[in-house]
Amino acid sequence: MDFNFKKSYLIIVGVVVVVLLFFGSSMFVTIQPGERAVIFRPFSSGLDKENIYIPGFHVVAPWNTLFVYDVKEQQREETMDVLDKNGLSLNLDVSVRFNPTYTRIGYLHEIFGKRYIDQLIVPEVRSSVRQVAGRYTAEEIYSTKRSEVEASIINETKQVLESNDIAMKALLIRSINLPDKIKQAIEKKLEEEQAFLTYQYTLETAKQEAEKRRIDAEGIARFNRILNESLTTSILKQRGIEATLDLAKSPNSKVIVIGSTKDGLPLILGGN
Repeated sequence: MDFNFKKSYLIIVGVVVVVLLFFGSSMFVTIQPGERAVIFRPFSSGLDKENIYIPGFHVVAPWNTLFVYDVKEQQREETMDVLDKNGLSLNLDVSVRFNPTYTRIGYLHEIFGKRYIDQLIVPEVRSSVRQVAGRYTAEEIYSTKRSEVEASIINETKQVLESNDIAMKALLIRSINLPDKIKQAIEKKLEEEQAFLTYQYTLETAKQEAEKRRIDAEGIARFNRILNESLTTSILKQRGIEATLDLAKSPNSKVIVIGSTKDGLPLILGGN
């Protein structure tokens, strides 16, 4: 009995060792920080989309499969040719930053799998860029409405990706390349528009300055008119008398001739 027991024990140990050797790499899984995982149980419940495996050490039955996802923020750069509103070809260099939604990787795996970047993100980014570019002219995309174009691409791409369990962090248009002739024509037009705006500003400034001078001149003329109307002969004589009296009180030597001027005011002669 003891011999048979030992023999059975050795067989069991041997089987365990064989299982560990063949299936150890799939049974013992360490999920790193910045990763999450979902499990697929082919003989029972299938893909478990609700229970997400967090970073740490996990033991998985060898017949089950654990799919590990990198959920850290990632970046993808794409260069693409698009057509503007008038059918002109442009080359855009776009970069997008994203990460899978942590709690939804089971649903992401069910629909797109681990190749979700190539099957979801890249096609949707390209589609959004082309659709938005088709609503604007090359000049608007290149210069006058570039921020509006970028905002439209961001909003439309973000909406699609978030509905498919991807959190989009940022999308940037890094460069826009046009055919040389078109680019030169647009730049020349922009220079001419800037020169025209500068000329308009100069004219407006000159016009405002002329208006200011006109208003100042009218104010001075109005003041002089009011002043002249208020200076009657009686007031002038009164002011003259007051000035004469003040002068007469002065210690300087002088001769005062009474009533010798045309208006009857005293005439003062001499003095130091």
